[in-house]
Amino acid sequence: MFQLPKTCYIGLALSALATPASASEMFASDSPWMLGDWGGTRSELLEKGYDFTLGYTGEMGSNLHGGYDHDRTARYSDQFTFGSHLDLDKILGWHDTELQLTVTERHGDNISNDRINDPRVGGFTSAQEVWGRGETWRLTQMWIKQKYFDGALDVKFGRFGEGEDFNSFPCDFQNLAFCGSQVGNWVGGIWYNWPVSQWALRVRYNLTSELYAQVGVFEQNPSNLESGNGFKLSGSGTQGAVMPFELIWTPRIQGLKGEYRAGYYYSNAKAQDVLKDSNGQPAAISGAAYRSSSSKHGLWIGAQQQVTSLASDQSRGLSVFTNATVHDKKTNAIDNYVQAGLVFKGPFDARAKDDIGFALARVHVNPAYRKNARLANQATGLYDYDNPGFLPVQDTEYSAELYYGIHLADWLTVRPNLQYIRHPGGVSQVDGALIGGLKIQSSF
Repeated sequence: MFQLPKTCYIGLALSALATPASASEMFASDSPWMLGDWGGTRSELLEKGYDFTLGYTGEMGSNLHGGYDHDRTARYSDQFTFGSHLDLDKILGWHDTELQLTVTERHGDNISNDRINDPRVGGFTSAQEVWGRGETWRLTQMWIKQKYFDGALDVKFGRFGEGEDFNSFPCDFQNLAFCGSQVGNWVGGIWYNWPVSQWALRVRYNLTSELYAQVGVFEQNPSNLESGNGFKLSGSGTQGAVMPFELIWTPRIQGLKGEYRAGYYYSNAKAQDVLKDSNGQPAAISGAAYRSSSSKHGLWIGAQQQVTSLASDQSRGLSVFTNATVHDKKTNAIDNYVQAGLVFKGPFDARAKDDIGFALARVHVNPAYRKNARLANQATGLYDYDNPGFLPVQDTEYSAELYYGIHLADWLTVRPNLQYIRHPGGVSQVDGALIGGLKIQSSF
């Protein structure tokens, strides 16, 4: 029988103890930290420029119906985050300068790997977004940021991931198709999202109070993905660089916040063709190595807009969002992706900090990638899906998620959710999967 880790029971039990006590006290419901203000020490440190955080995210997923394996089992994965943010203006007198250090640790299992997806080809989305990039400790952030010209120019250098600044998106949903930077989900071999970091430089310039442009250069080094390299600082294994560019518009429409993003990425590292060899013939038939391309590229757009609010509280109301990405058809398995959804914050007066979210996503496989799988089966003479050696042909995967976020305290939110994935991994022979989930987000 599946059991939640002790950490989860502790977190849920503590939520029952949350009271309207002073925010400085431990377990106070209006405190941003479960452990309180450390007798006032935490606020004093914040005033002096020292901000220390300890966060926890835990996710459970169970295939209630369907999927590749119909066994109704459940899996749990989680992440601890240890962070320090230092205001070097206050600490050292360095004008408009910040330093961020973050270490993360992930472990657990993912229901998508063998229960939802056909393990011969895997899947695209994940029912538990916090799982991935190895069960290991990582140096996730180590950067310094400085502003110039009264904040108009913002320069950031150190170790961090692309999705921290580019194609950024919140991560309240549990399904990966609705969480975080989506470019990194579909070109994960070159674009490394949290918790992986690499050497990088990001330069941002504020064109107006509502519009800014930014450009980055990120080390493309696959060895950073390895579990044993979580604290690797050397550049050995670097293959090139990923260079994203993005425009971000942050208007207020009738007083309501919005954010609109459009960007492009280019990698100058060699990338493998998904179909042809160096002679222009299908590599699955010729047996020759797949040819190399000198680059890889793609683009994205994204929009978030609050559309309603309560006159007395603009933090409550309905927001809508959409994201889309397009990728190089020569070298990428996924050629396009699109999602859309809505979030309603403060749905009830008695639950003003709760939220409800619903979203849909479509992940489309590059036709050349599909053709390669068909030719690979033709070359081996396998046409029966049930044959262990058959390579399933992937096409389009559809995902949906509905969650309700229960704000138990300012330091604890629990989001039970239901997910449905049609054609998991884009394989039409795999039954649609109904997944029950639970996401726990806490700050100590």
